[in-house]
Amino acid sequence: MAGDAPAGSAGAGPASIPLPGTSEPPATRYDVALLDLDGVVYLGGHPIAGAAEALEKAVAAGMRLAFVTNNASRTPSAVAAQLTGLGVTARSQDVITSAQAAARLLAERLPPGAPVLVVGGIGLRAAVRERGLCPVSVAAERPAAVVQGYAPGLSYEQLAEGALAVAAGAWYVASNADATLPTPRGRQPGNGSLIQVIVTATGRSPVVAGKPEPPLHAEAVARSGARHPLVVGDRLDTDIESAVRSGADSMLVLTGVTRPVEVVLAAPQHRPTYLAEGLTGLLVPHPAVTATGDGFGCGGWLARREDRGGIVLSGSGAGMDGLRALCAAAWSGAALSAEQAAAAVSALDLPSPPGVPG
Repeated sequence: MAGDAPAGSAGAGPASIPLPGTSEPPATRYDVALLDLDGVVYLGGHPIAGAAEALEKAVAAGMRLAFVTNNASRTPSAVAAQLTGLGVTARSQDVITSAQAAARLLAERLPPGAPVLVVGGIGLRAAVRERGLCPVSVAAERPAAVVQGYAPGLSYEQLAEGALAVAAGAWYVASNADATLPTPRGRQPGNGSLIQVIVTATGRSPVVAGKPEPPLHAEAVARSGARHPLVVGDRLDTDIESAVRSGADSMLVLTGVTRPVEVVLAAPQHRPTYLAEGLTGLLVPHPAVTATGDGFGCGGWLARREDRGGIVLSGSGAGMDGLRALCAAAWSGAALSAEQAAAAVSALDLPSPPGVPG
């Protein structure tokens, strides 16, 4: 690691040292990759091209893998089976879900055997049971808590029972608060949208276990035994913010919901340590952005702030290097407008995320 600028977990954080780069591949620099799933390894159940091969090479380089998902609908064994079917070697113990993080929160507060009303799928019920609590389905059971997580078949009846229990005083916990889910058809409602039904009906907001809140990151570190983890995700407001809040380094991939222009506009809590088109970013060095008298350079690109607030990008080379230079320039001063960011990004040949239109 000689010559590398210190990254977030070394105490500086991506906000204070923009895109410091690394002279060695992340797969050899970090002991565990804490990988998001949807938008990173697969998209809507379909494998992302090259993801399985990149992960296999990362393991061969010495990196261990942990799959960390805000989706609470399925059990770790079911997720591991899906990953194996997609060509990614995974065991159930390699999968950490927001359901498990939520269940730990419940178990830390409630006595063994306490009834918990589950508004969600089998993954959430199994996690509650694993922690020695008793999952129930109706408010008439007088549950001590309500826990809610995304499930494709979530019904009005489940939401109504959850609302009745919360209104009666049950502690309210949510597995995660993702407003949307990435799919090949675009963004669809996630658990963050669904919890608003109970919030609106009761006036009470849940305690959230999943990303970007710390409990899921802590659960992933504890279960994986990571000492120097790298968070890998496709979302700024969950994966990357979780890493920033937990003091871990992160790599944003552009295979899910985040568009390049959104990275340029990212607030400090949403700024990754590394940028990559996909999981092959685990296997290669990342060039550092360097500050010059004229602006910020990376590869063959130079990004310079204009007096009127925009950014001028000049040069040529790999599009990702241009994006790195743009981000450093954008993050160095006053926030850009969406129009200014889009104009700067339009000069680059960058992929359009499959999880969003355009």
